[in-house]
Amino acid sequence: MTGPLAGLRVVEMVGLGPCPFAAMMLADMGAEVIRIDRKTAPGLDHPLPMLGTKFDVMARGRRSIALDLKLPAAKEVALALFDKADVLLEGFRPGVMERLGFGPAICHARNPKLVYGRVTGWGQHGPLAQAAGHDLNYIALTGMLHGMGRAAAPPAPPLNLVGDFGGGAMMLAFGVVCAVLEARTSGKGQVVDAAMTDGAALLGAMMYGMRACGAWNDTRAANLLDGGAPFYDSYACGDGKFITIGALEPQFYALLLHLTGVADPAFHAQMDRQAWPQMRQRFETLFKTRSRADWCVLLEGTDVCFAPVLDMGEAPAHPHNVARATFINIDGVIQPAPTPGFDSAAILADWGWLDQDIGALRDAHVI
Repeated sequence: MTGPLAGLRVVEMVGLGPCPFAAMMLADMGAEVIRIDRKTAPGLDHPLPMLGTKFDVMARGRRSIALDLKLPAAKEVALALFDKADVLLEGFRPGVMERLGFGPAICHARNPKLVYGRVTGWGQHGPLAQAAGHDLNYIALTGMLHGMGRAAAPPAPPLNLVGDFGGGAMMLAFGVVCAVLEARTSGKGQVVDAAMTDGAALLGAMMYGMRACGAWNDTRAANLLDGGAPFYDSYACGDGKFITIGALEPQFYALLLHLTGVADPAFHAQMDRQAWPQMRQRFETLFKTRSRADWCVLLEGTDVCFAPVLDMGEAPAHPHNVARATFINIDGVIQPAPTPGFDSAAILADWGWLDQDIGALRDAHVI
């Protein structure tokens, strides 16, 4: 493996959402990530049917060992892997790893340098720690969901980008790398408790600061960055497609007016919130006069702060994304740049197991 994390050994307990995303990030940067998978693959009736297939993009870059953790011998294999690892990642509900016999106390007694990374929705402790939940619930609790969507409609789910992947996976990956650096100095590992509620709240640091100084209020779609400002929003075009305008700075806003031919003096008072409703109506009418492609010809690449709203079929073909290799094709699956399978015997051999021991584990149906 090559990359800045080459030489780092990570064991990932198979799971959903933020844990595999964090493992993918570490693998993309060169870490050797071994996934401990269930011996029985999930059925196709699962809400995420791509799991365990080539379409499971978040499983890329690492090999998988299938263990039946109901068997004591399989648990010993897992513990032996933890002994040789720098990092352990898990995303189960609090207490599950302890019931499996894999809690931090046991793992650190065997491997004091181990960085034990855990990610949950509500965190390892707190009144809601044992409750089920999903991304939408976690960001709702932080105040972040309340600010998303239109004023006259319920808050809009922002995919599961804010909780699962931003507040959960990226905070986990960051915390783990920090703990690894510290462990290389101190010789001591630690537990990284990444909660999506904590992480999503942290992502809102700027908004909380703005609210504290009176520059943000709790009315949805009434602020500078939540669709309240007519010069920071998305608009429908004449062909039914959409564009985005982000002309926040005065010079960018002035360029927007110049290029679109808006000469009305009423538009010059950019930050006059009383004028925003009228300005929005004028922009809505204006942008419907041309197609998205026409607006791209006029505005894309300028300092207007413009981009077309692309769907996932269009985005990989955009010239900027092509030039930066933002997307790649792995086995026919278009996916964001830097596949799974069961490599149980090869993994154990690489990590020090003898051939006869691996054969015995296979014969006992442990792997």
